[in-house]
Amino acid sequence: MNQPAEEAPLGTSLAASPQRYAEIRRITLHGAAVNAVIATLKLTFGFIGQSQALIADGVHSLSDLSNDFLLIFAAKHASRAADADHPYGHGRIETVFSVAQGLMLGAVAIGIGIDAIRRLFKPELLMHPELSALLIALLALVCKETLYHYTMRAAKRLRSSMLRGNAWDHRSDAISSLLVVVGVGGSLAGLTYLDAVAAVAVALMVAKIGWNLIAHAVRDLIDTGLEEERVAAIRRAISSVNGVRKLHSLRTRRMGPDALVDVHIQVDPAISVSEGHYISDSVRSRVMREVEEVQDVLVHIDPEDDERTRPSSGLPSREEVMAILYRHWENLEEAQAIENVTLHYLDGKIHVEVLLPLAKMGDLAKAQEAAEKLSRLAQEEDSIADVRIRFH
Repeated sequence: MNQPAEEAPLGTSLAASPQRYAEIRRITLHGAAVNAVIATLKLTFGFIGQSQALIADGVHSLSDLSNDFLLIFAAKHASRAADADHPYGHGRIETVFSVAQGLMLGAVAIGIGIDAIRRLFKPELLMHPELSALLIALLALVCKETLYHYTMRAAKRLRSSMLRGNAWDHRSDAISSLLVVVGVGGSLAGLTYLDAVAAVAVALMVAKIGWNLIAHAVRDLIDTGLEEERVAAIRRAISSVNGVRKLHSLRTRRMGPDALVDVHIQVDPAISVSEGHYISDSVRSRVMREVEEVQDVLVHIDPEDDERTRPSSGLPSREEVMAILYRHWENLEEAQAIENVTLHYLDGKIHVEVLLPLAKMGDLAKAQEAAEKLSRLAQEEDSIADVRIRFH
């Protein structure tokens, strides 16, 4: 049995999962088969049964069928792994397809609406539905509503905007079939214009669904952030990691079914680089484990709140600082015994930490005198906040 798509290893893009593509393809082909049968029945009995609403609904189902094959094509290309030209993968092919889906539904809605309105203004063009049209509409209603639930469950499991759009296609077809039932039923009862009115209602509903698909896809294309509850979940996951003091500059965006996160976290400025890296990795793993759609997290380590403190970017580099220090210390014999110098860039100043071997200082009094000399001379520089001497 294939591994379920949602159990991809941590950090693996769901969009690039072969299992995911295979499942999308299977579900879509099932829907396409039903759409082919339903569209044929609607169009055939729409003409035989003299129902404009059923014909309009058949055209809608036919557009769903073409969407099914376009969806399989888009899903295949969206499942390709990241490459040099597409380092974030091809997940947004799904998003682009959702726009195409919306535009196609809009075009179908315009065509249906124009024809129905034309017939309403010319009563002699109105059709007179028969009972067979009503029965086909009822059958289509049941089939398409069943397909909606089947496809939407898969869309949520696979986090596929394409399948979600396809599910709404099925739901829109079900609702339009319900409108056809009302329209045909009204016409059979003597209200001959209700069939054309139902066709207009179908057009408006299809247009709204198309618009919603386009709006949702465009939000992803322009890097709109994740929903508030998902961002809150990401914040909770980050804050729960030991060593994270604060977080800021949290940014999120979608890449097809996946989500990408950038964040700045504040840690203790005195910890080592390796511990900071460990905390960063812990944040990345925690977020990706607890928020399922997050495929990657870029973590920036801050030793202080860089939104509030003075910037350190204009301060001299290590090479320049060491030159300054040794220029001040060149006549000090104790400076020759320095084993290590650590620099902390904090709040627009440099804090210097010097490591000296106590054994080479003779006794404690001489060690303290050497520390005072080193510290006093270094503090003559404006960029240096203080010098701390550590002995071992």
